[in-house]
Amino acid sequence: MTEIAAKLARLHNRIAAAAARSGRIADAVRLVLVTKTVAPDRVREAIHAGQTDLGENKVQEGGKKAEALAGEPVSWSMIGHLQSNKVKDVLKFAAEVQSLDRLSLAAALNKRLQFLGRNLDVLVQVNTSNEASKYGLTPEAVPAFLKELTAFETLRPQGFMTLARFTPDETEVRRCFRVLREIRDRALNDAPQGEALHHLSMGMSGDYETAIEEGATIVRVGQAVFGPRPLPDSHYWPDATSHTG
Repeated sequence: MTEIAAKLARLHNRIAAAAARSGRIADAVRLVLVTKTVAPDRVREAIHAGQTDLGENKVQEGGKKAEALAGEPVSWSMIGHLQSNKVKDVLKFAAEVQSLDRLSLAAALNKRLQFLGRNLDVLVQVNTSNEASKYGLTPEAVPAFLKELTAFETLRPQGFMTLARFTPDETEVRRCFRVLREIRDRALNDAPQGEALHHLSMGMSGDYETAIEEGATIVRVGQAVFGPRPLPDSHYWPDATSHTG
């Protein structure tokens, strides 16, 4: 077993244990393995160890990596902030966008998807930490946004995504996750999409177990498998909010 395969196995075990603590089975939580800055050959090791659900933060990097791994049985999710002018490129490889945060992006995606004759699973990003540095809707804006989304027939909203505040204060981290869970629970009853809005994408390498305990159905984890990146996020993306996995 390679080092990556061993770390992946340990990660799955910890996900299963956290799911059990929340009264669920391991299969109730989907792992999106974050591959940002990771070379394709190392990603391929994880694929060969059974991980086929991958996530990227940047369109250009994701496109190149998808090309390098063409032929592998993988599905790509866009998990970082998405500019409307990158829609054409992201739809070349991504089967899901977890960072839908504005109507202009929904319109751009819908237009391109209509041209392609396909649909797209999306998650609505919510800024539960109320930090100006983070993308996402305010919690209060979510109900109206979901109503507006019904105009875009190619988009299939599946739930919500958030990033908790980066802090050692577990109470605050849990609060962020609980805010998203409460938004989801209200939406299941009140939103036009109803029961389709089941998923909660929350939790990364530093807090995924807490997120699962608070109801996450999707976690976005990379460094727990691939190790820390050699340089800080600001080196790779000097103009972007961190989406550390």
